[in-house]
Amino acid sequence: MRRAKSRTRRFARAWDDLRGRSGRRIVGLVRDQVAIARAGAELARSVASGEIERSAARARMADVEHEGDEARAELVRVLRRVLATPIDREDLFRLSRSIDDVLDHLRDHVREIDLFGPEDLRFAAEPLQAVIDGLDELEGAVLKMIDAPASVTEAVLATRKACSRVRQLYQARLAVLFAGPLDMDTLRRRELLSRLDAVGRRLGEAADALADAMLKRSH
Repeated sequence: MRRAKSRTRRFARAWDDLRGRSGRRIVGLVRDQVAIARAGAELARSVASGEIERSAARARMADVEHEGDEARAELVRVLRRVLATPIDREDLFRLSRSIDDVLDHLRDHVREIDLFGPEDLRFAAEPLQAVIDGLDELEGAVLKMIDAPASVTEAVLATRKACSRVRQLYQARLAVLFAGPLDMDTLRRRELLSRLDAVGRRLGEAADALADAMLKRSH
């Protein structure tokens, strides 16, 4: 009886693969991860602009991180069961891990703001908006994997452009910061800026993972 049920499940998965359902489900799960990371970036930007109190944002970020962990865990479970994937399985893991890293660094950014952040956080708002823009572009690239694979590269390039914007803003703000007095406030701002630079780098790694996967698929 158990063997019969097992064969039925394998047949159902194979049938879903043939009809493309598994691929679309995987795309949806990756999109969920991106959307959750975007929610984390929006939360961090709200703190920087003074729209939400720091300790409240830190508590909310813990919930967002939990949602991200669940989304990644579900993607891993599905990848273990399906027979066919829209891109290479290894690249999917790499993409998912990089998106998770983006959220982890955003979590640390909000935590550090609550622990030792300076009073004025407006310097972080624009870099965080660039992160949000990059995540929007990445989401668009993910959604095109199946139906418009030729368009993924353009969306990935837009993601990379947003990452470059994060790096440029980081460098510009750091230059202004070091032109002033070197005190504890300077060190706090530097740490927060470095964390945002790390967010941008992890987002760039996610874009690279998707670009590499699509290049493999085209050969």
